[in-house]
Amino acid sequence: MSSIYLKEEHLLLQKMVRDFSNQELKPIAQDIDKYSQFPKESIDKISKLGLMGIPWPEKYGGGGMDNLSLVIAIEEMAKVCVSTAVTVMAHTSLGSGPFALFGTKGQKENYLTKLSKGEIIGAFGLTEPNAGSDAGNTQTIAILKDDKFIVNGQKVFCTNAGVAGVIIFTAQIIENDQNKGIGALFVNKGAKGLKLGKPENKMGWKGSDTRSVYFDQMEIPSDNILGEPDKGFKQFLKTLTGGRISIAALSLGICEAAYQASLKYSNERTAFGKKINNFQSISFKLADMATQIEAARHLVYNAAWLKDKGENIIKEAAMAKLYASELAMRLTTEAIQIHGGFGYIREYNVERFFRDSKILEIGEGTSEVQRIIISREILKSLEY
Repeated sequence: MSSIYLKEEHLLLQKMVRDFSNQELKPIAQDIDKYSQFPKESIDKISKLGLMGIPWPEKYGGGGMDNLSLVIAIEEMAKVCVSTAVTVMAHTSLGSGPFALFGTKGQKENYLTKLSKGEIIGAFGLTEPNAGSDAGNTQTIAILKDDKFIVNGQKVFCTNAGVAGVIIFTAQIIENDQNKGIGALFVNKGAKGLKLGKPENKMGWKGSDTRSVYFDQMEIPSDNILGEPDKGFKQFLKTLTGGRISIAALSLGICEAAYQASLKYSNERTAFGKKINNFQSISFKLADMATQIEAARHLVYNAAWLKDKGENIIKEAAMAKLYASELAMRLTTEAIQIHGGFGYIREYNVERFFRDSKILEIGEGTSEVQRIIISREILKSLEY
């Protein structure tokens, strides 16, 4: 695996993030989950390490590395603390990506630089009460008038919203009473008319800040738009495609963590006079876990590698996200089974990994949406 995808710089990054995660994140991961505590101190340390803008150009404060590097970093953090990993993931892929991909030079110099250095955290608002998977049904409205956008609407399940310095969001652009389509706009923290809901009490990702965002006659400058209004829908679909690789990396980290915990426990627990991994019922579970993780890693790394080459990755990103996220649910379930009654106890990490896994099958497009995307892509081959 290493010889196929990873260069020396990838291996060095992997070791650095792994060491940091074990030394800094692991000791506090249980408390972050227990108290639904946003990992601010950890994010500050991650910023100082230069990990908040891994794939963005160095001239904008980024690491100048590739998307595979981002995958490696997220995977390593997720093995220990998913709440921290998802904060970095959402900030980089969704909260910073649109600036890097579609921003003007001025927007990059101002916002992307601050985001890459971790001076501010980014968030992305897409999902609405009546527009989740049906993103084209966006009901947030932005009316252009006198060089300002007047925005009204609501976004739900917005990751990082409560701690973000800037929030990117989608809205129907209205100009001269004409609908120009869905555009990507952004608003600074504290803007008049921007209101934040209370943090959601979630099943998992307990330390990740998730809440609703309300726009009540909010006014933002007409320059607060990314790209062209009539291309906004395609732009955020491209953003989501890249984000699916990041979600897949998060899933991969959880899978690895669940497997390693199960392997360790099976070698320590004895029953009927021998270690439980000597029983076929357990050893076969471990064999399946190891095999499926290897398959998932190939899917995820390959999607990132193809993205770095500039290839069309719509199908590959969807496949990686679908397989890795569903595998996370299967493997964390098996991990609890291997741990027996102890797996159901909060003291053991596998029950946390289980709770952190379910949303992976929903966020960045549900498993059903991924299957729609994959089927459309493979059926295109019949047209030629």
